[in-house]
Amino acid sequence: MLTKHEQILQHILDLDVGSKISVRQIAKDLTVSEGTAYRAIKEAENQGIVSTIERVGTIRIERQAKSNIEKLTFAEVVNIVEGQVLGGRAGLHKTLHKFVIGAMKLEAMMRYVDAGSLLIVGNRVNAHELGLKAGSAILVTGGFDTEEEVKRLADDLELPVISTSYDTFTVATMINKAIHDRLIKKDIVLASDILIPIDETHYLYQHDKVQRWHELNQQTMHSRYPVVDQGNRVTGVVTSKDIIGVPVSTQVEKVMTRAPLTVTEKTSVAACAHMMIWEGIELLPVIGTSHKLIGILTRQDVLKAMQMMQKQPQVGATFDDLITTELKEQKVDNEISFFCRITPQMTNHLGTVSYGVLMTLVTETARKALRKIKKGDLVVENVTFYYIKPVQIDSDIELIPRVLEVSRKFGKVDVEIHHDGKIVGKAMMMAQLLDHRS
Repeated sequence: MLTKHEQILQHILDLDVGSKISVRQIAKDLTVSEGTAYRAIKEAENQGIVSTIERVGTIRIERQAKSNIEKLTFAEVVNIVEGQVLGGRAGLHKTLHKFVIGAMKLEAMMRYVDAGSLLIVGNRVNAHELGLKAGSAILVTGGFDTEEEVKRLADDLELPVISTSYDTFTVATMINKAIHDRLIKKDIVLASDILIPIDETHYLYQHDKVQRWHELNQQTMHSRYPVVDQGNRVTGVVTSKDIIGVPVSTQVEKVMTRAPLTVTEKTSVAACAHMMIWEGIELLPVIGTSHKLIGILTRQDVLKAMQMMQKQPQVGATFDDLITTELKEQKVDNEISFFCRITPQMTNHLGTVSYGVLMTLVTETARKALRKIKKGDLVVENVTFYYIKPVQIDSDIELIPRVLEVSRKFGKVDVEIHHDGKIVGKAMMMAQLLDHRS
């Protein structure tokens, strides 16, 4: 039987794309409290099936596939540019495929405008009308309005007309940044990308006997299984260690490890790997709404995914990427060091290198040093600076990493930072090493 929370989520899923949603209306329709309705709507927003827009409200949108994550809906554009919807609200859920800046003559502009476009233009009513007729949404910059006839046309065609106070250049920059941010997110592998779905794996119920564990073990050769209650909510995990010497007639509930660590679909694989290495576990249940089991992650799958991630090209550059690309490696007398120039982007308001940038540089040089000794992935446990002096803008620094200790599962690296032949920083990094043979 579905909980009230699940009933509301199902109700939202059944709504037509573009439908408006309100806490009060859902509470009234499904006879639940407004608090329950609010929590369910927030969960639906996290799942990407509704979007809340200022001065418009909450609407049902189409969940976007991961392959299209770089695409934006017009509803999201409204949020990005802090805009106001003048007409065509019913089309806010539609996806933006490209945007066209209307800074040319009308005839030339219309050659680039087609269905799924967003025409960014100022106070040019003719362009607004022609753009809508070509199947494009309109973003009016400079805080201008448009004519009532254009608004009616937008409503009829279900294509949004949005007004923003920002100028055309600023708006284009804001949308570009949003798309770039999504390209970076696209490159992040999540638990949902590699999990083994519930219908392709095995699990035990609390009331099952230990005999059932033995049957599954013979059938699958696996020794770890999540345990669920009658509502498929995860309540434990059982492994071979738990059932050693236990009579086969014993209920699984009595021997399982209770309140196990779990992750959601949106947990990154890197976070899952850290959790597994840190806690020394081989299996992670993946849960959905109401703590229900939707699949599992195994240590082997997580490590394989991390290996694959390293081989994939980076789609968008993060701040760490921009910082570490400045590192240049050099080897002298069997000692490896790295050189880096402190660019203006790496400094704080005082004109000296920022602590965060130094942390990134130290971490990356220590990683490189460890990987030369032991191939594979690692998870940083902590970085401690125990000496640091200010380094000015445009200075050239040298980072010298020295591996102090390394074992199968652990590494310790000391990093010295030099400028003009003097030590300006010292740090220690400890890392957990991911054993791919596990």
